[in-house]
Amino acid sequence: MSISLQYCQVTVNDVDEAIAFYRDALGYEVSQDVSSGEFRWVTLSSPQAPGAGSPGAALVLSQPHAGRSQADGDAMQELLAKGTLPILVFTSDDVDAAFERGRAAGAEVLQEPIDQPWGPRDCAFRDPSGNTIRINQVQTA
Repeated sequence: MSISLQYCQVTVNDVDEAIAFYRDALGYEVSQDVSSGEFRWVTLSSPQAPGAGSPGAALVLSQPHAGRSQADGDAMQELLAKGTLPILVFTSDDVDAAFERGRAAGAEVLQEPIDQPWGPRDCAFRDPSGNTIRINQVQTA
């Protein structure tokens, strides 16, 4: 049996601003853009690297109130504003280059690339909505 993550929901304040960030900073591409009333859900796919297996999980961007009750949307908006939604962790074969791409895209830098005592070399920044993004260096054997 095999199992893999298909997509991850990412709550953002401004879908268009988030598209630009995830495209420019992380190389994701819009694969689906679905409107429903005043809201929309945009799926971004990770391009597959040459010689790699299947691409990484897709990201589905939406605003806090999209598909939620007013109370739930308000709660999500509050968590987003506090920066307390779950952290997104990506891997890269070159964390330093990925970091520079994020910085060039205007990301708020939280941590420049460093070698962590528990193993990976990683960095961290925030997307335009305040979501924390970490990028780990792919470990080679």
